[in-house]
Amino acid sequence: MDIPPALLQFLGSLVAILALAGLAFALRLGPAPRLKDEQAARAAADEAVSGFDPVDIALDRGGAGALMRDAAGRILLLRQHGSHFAGRVLSGAAQVSRDGNALLIDTAEKRYGTARLEIPDPSAWMQAIEAIQ
Repeated sequence: MDIPPALLQFLGSLVAILALAGLAFALRLGPAPRLKDEQAARAAADEAVSGFDPVDIALDRGGAGALMRDAAGRILLLRQHGSHFAGRVLSGAAQVSRDGNALLIDTAEKRYGTARLEIPDPSAWMQAIEAIQ
């Protein structure tokens, strides 16, 4: 049986594409995650800080993160980190500033970086972050 070279090339390319797709799936590569609603934000908050139960949530307009406050007054910052969300409970070392309608929040952790969130009522959240001791 004589297989044409073009068919061999096609089959080899198909196998390579499927192998790369399988590798990307195994590494959980893909589009950046988005917080679609408060339920998704609550789930991401619980994954980031087990037991964090927000009573107030401000979602980023594009779904790239959120600010949340629990009944104890702690504020949790969620932001995209690869294919999931990373969260930090803000401390008194956190810095916040305005960039138009957005907040720039620096947790003071070099590895976490600064988050930019376009949220409703940024002034109230800015005051709450500045009041953390």
